[in-house]
Amino acid sequence: MAADELASRLNMRLKLGAGAGGGGGGGGEPEDAESARPEGDRRPCRRVFNPFTEFKEFSRRQIKDMESMFKQYDAGKDGFIDLMELKRMMEKLGAPQTHLGLKDMIKEVDEDFDGKLSFREFLLIFRKAAAGELQEDSGLHALARLSEIDVSIEGVKGAKSFFEAKVQAMSDGSRFEQEIKAEQEEKKRQAEEKEQRKAAFKELQSAFRP
Repeated sequence: MAADELASRLNMRLKLGAGAGGGGGGGGEPEDAESARPEGDRRPCRRVFNPFTEFKEFSRRQIKDMESMFKQYDAGKDGFIDLMELKRMMEKLGAPQTHLGLKDMIKEVDEDFDGKLSFREFLLIFRKAAAGELQEDSGLHALARLSEIDVSIEGVKGAKSFFEAKVQAMSDGSRFEQEIKAEQEEKKRQAEEKEQRKAAFKELQSAFRP
């Protein structure tokens, strides 16, 4: 009886699998949980991108400046800079590009071939600029040069190559801890000043009360 029940359940699973897969699978293997999910859920989960750990050659301040610039030109607020947004960016920077030139700019750092720039791909522009890997007459070189984010001095500190800069940045790992500590201290100082202003205002109010 147990064997018959097991066979019945297996036949049921095979029928369900054949129905969901459009029939003709050949092997009759039941679908796994991944393939049985809706089409939109089949994509693998992307790992969390941390610019501070992946782009150690830059300081936290530089990365935050790049992030502010990226968000400024991400008019659609979708986390990407598309062709038209890049066109407006280059016009604002005073280095307008042709349609083909804009496409070439995106293509040079477009690792996922989606025709637009993610924040990570945007950072790659500055990595290439810091490593001296951009042609001087290219649109990406103009973008990096006109962005007012100096990656040539603080980023690689005069290193001859990106590899040398990477090694130098890794050996200087405590710099990030110091920067985080400095940011925390600055926030603490601002909070204390705010409390002091509140206290002074209350004291001023009480002085004018009858």
